Amino acid sequence: MSSELASLALDGPVVLAGAGKMGAALLSGWLGRGLRSRDIIIQEPGLAGDAAELVSEHGIAVVPSLASLPSPPSVIVVAVKPQGMESVFTPLAGLAGPATVVMSIAAGKSIASFERHLPRGTAVVRAMPNTPAAIGRGISGAVANAHVTPAQQHICQNLLSSVGEVVWLEDEALIDAVTAVSGSGPAYVFLLTETLANAGKAAGLDAATAMQLARATVSGAGELLRQSASDPAILRQNVTSPGGTTAAALAVLMRDGNGLQELMTEAVLAAQKRGRELGT
Repeated sequence: MSSELASLALDGPVVLAGAGKMGAALLSGWLGRGLRSRDIIIQEPGLAGDAAELVSEHGIAVVPSLASLPSPPSVIVVAVKPQGMESVFTPLAGLAGPATVVMSIAAGKSIASFERHLPRGTAVVRAMPNTPAAIGRGISGAVANAHVTPAQQHICQNLLSSVGEVVWLEDEALIDAVTAVSGSGPAYVFLLTETLANAGKAAGLDAATAMQLARATVSGAGELLRQSASDPAILRQNVTSPGGTTAAALAVLMRDGNGLQELMTEAVLAAQKRGRELGT
């Protein structure tokens, strides 16, 4: 087992507020990277699923609410749904000490919305991981306010990288673009798989065979992309013989004005616009 997180300089516990699917993914990643169970406190009134199994296995402290601690936490990770934020975070904010960093993975909640509840000068990081974090293959976009120290950013980097890659942004406004590309992106890939399987059925394959081919093709191509240093355009060209079957299909997907690029750009911009609306 990796011990990367065991060596972190933590002055207090890591408080995880919310242990749903993403909270459980983070918890699993932290434990897998060596964060000690005694350094974790979970605030969750209805623990269930993967998180409950991890808590049982590792003996992690769980409380329905948290009003006090012997010493301020090193990190408060906010993983609750946005609609429950006010009731959960308002009392939790009182735990933050001068050296505490608050890291939110709540969609649509700005850094300023957290700063309003926290002591002046509190370090806040806003992050957006995606669902492949559940298997350690996620990617997170993150942005820090002006009070986050290099040491605090290092801690947050390690906590987030336990479930995948991390990209740090200079401008919080770009979080909506990150959400539109990678946060929502897995849904686009799943839709691609659905539509590819349905197209296979239209071509005469039975449903089970079409889905098996589509799933294996999408996941295999994704793994090839991950392992290859080549640009995706080069990988596409490597599959495409002039005048062949792939070229015939790509002529449809890449036609000017109404091809896949235009459709994907429209979709991502729509997601970005909605993210901005939810954040107001």
